[in-house]
Amino acid sequence: MATTTATTAPSSPGLTPGGAGPFAAPPRRMTSERDDMLSMHLRLADLQESRWRPEGGRWVNGESWIEPANVSTLVMEVRDDQAPCVRMRVKECKRGEADFVEVVMTTGEARLTAGAFGTAPLYLLEKAGELHASWDVAALGPYLSADRLAPRVVARTLTRQHRYTSETLFEGVHRLTERASATFTAAGLGIRYPEPAEHVLEPRALRPGVDPLAMLDELLADVIREAPSATGCVGVELSGGADSGNVALAVKAARIPQVHSFGLLVGGSIGRQQSERRRAYAEHCGFRDVATPALRYPPFCPGGVRALRRPHDPAGAFYQEAFDVVREQAATRRCEVMFTGSGGDEVNAHHSRTAAELPMPEPVPWLGPKAVGALREVNEHLAPIPVLPVPTLMAFGMHNPGFLRAGVWPVSPLVHPRIVRFMEQLPHEYKRGKALFRERIRRAGLPKSVASPAEPENFLAVLEKGLRSYGLPVLDDMLAESVLVDLGYVDGKALAQARKDADAALAVPDLLCDVLALEVGLRSLM
Repeated sequence: MATTTATTAPSSPGLTPGGAGPFAAPPRRMTSERDDMLSMHLRLADLQESRWRPEGGRWVNGESWIEPANVSTLVMEVRDDQAPCVRMRVKECKRGEADFVEVVMTTGEARLTAGAFGTAPLYLLEKAGELHASWDVAALGPYLSADRLAPRVVARTLTRQHRYTSETLFEGVHRLTERASATFTAAGLGIRYPEPAEHVLEPRALRPGVDPLAMLDELLADVIREAPSATGCVGVELSGGADSGNVALAVKAARIPQVHSFGLLVGGSIGRQQSERRRAYAEHCGFRDVATPALRYPPFCPGGVRALRRPHDPAGAFYQEAFDVVREQAATRRCEVMFTGSGGDEVNAHHSRTAAELPMPEPVPWLGPKAVGALREVNEHLAPIPVLPVPTLMAFGMHNPGFLRAGVWPVSPLVHPRIVRFMEQLPHEYKRGKALFRERIRRAGLPKSVASPAEPENFLAVLEKGLRSYGLPVLDDMLAESVLVDLGYVDGKALAQARKDADAALAVPDLLCDVLALEVGLRSLM
């Protein structure tokens, strides 16, 4: 018999709301008491027979289990009517194109597949006939070891040459990239990349009489309306820039019952201008706004995830401490979805995907011999061209797990596949300087100072405060004892010289944040 269940999700055709079906999901928690991540543990011995049953908020078969995400906008569909095949899918509860993770289990085999949106990458580890998987790489901490780091991934991280790939910092831990599949059998874990996604490589001329602004309006409206929400309570990340501003205008037009906006204020004169822009958007759209001074929560600040040494992704975002505050604010206000402006830079880029050249990285003087040698392999084993822009997908991997821990599902309308394709075809003059985005803001009635600010916001002052006040003491500790130095990825003498130079410098080199964050993150998992 086929069984379809949902985790406290809105009713939709063919879906059974949590608590009404044979698998009643636990009540949704809107706090970050525990990770609300999709996670699983599969044993090959248990895959010889299909006896999956709901138990304690999980699906269980012998010692194997799959725990669905405790996020109200996701559903878990289970089909066991094609024995011995069992198919489980966690997906966005919405019509149209949706993100998902699917697990198909047959005798002695499990195959996992990801959707095209890449919202939350799944991390996989096979060990002794068992597969461990989670949206949170830190959940795999008990199985990780500092002596099994992947040299080229460490080198990429230390030099900001990040690449979209199934490889992670840890050998044996794989990221399930968009549209990829992983097969778990007695032979181990195999990763299969998809075919490269098709894209429009050059702009096209507009037909006479076509208004691209009206088309963008319509596309954004469709994407916002499709977003999953049971209660109509959503959040908007509102930085004050053109990207988040365009998303905010689309959310306003969608007439969602309850909208909260959230943002980090960067401080100083730039921050004052940013605050004015944010206030203009919030008042125009009628949002309930919450602004957080980012300078209160810089990198490595007391009470943050790094200072507390809580297990976390060593390759996570620089400003995780500040964004954790924003995520908790959204969870406290029971926002089910957070709309973000991610991807605006990428969809407005002028280059084609085949002619793009990556900028030369800034030299890192404290690289150790192992990292220097690994840089020769920095471009090996990359994932093929994805549906969404590569930098956006990489940003999702850094930022989105934090939303999921808070029970909030992030949605980035500007990189929905339909909008990506529209922007690829758009003539350059509409993308140069984000011309179309800024014109849309002006037509909404907002002033030029909002549509085209003279000084866009940046987090440099926040980073400097974090490094100067809290990062340098971390560096002192690292000079006494360091995982990265001991393994040869960092030159201890060069790092000690950088520490001396930082005292006299007007600004602490921001590249130090990379090495400090990686060191602290690795220690948190050991």
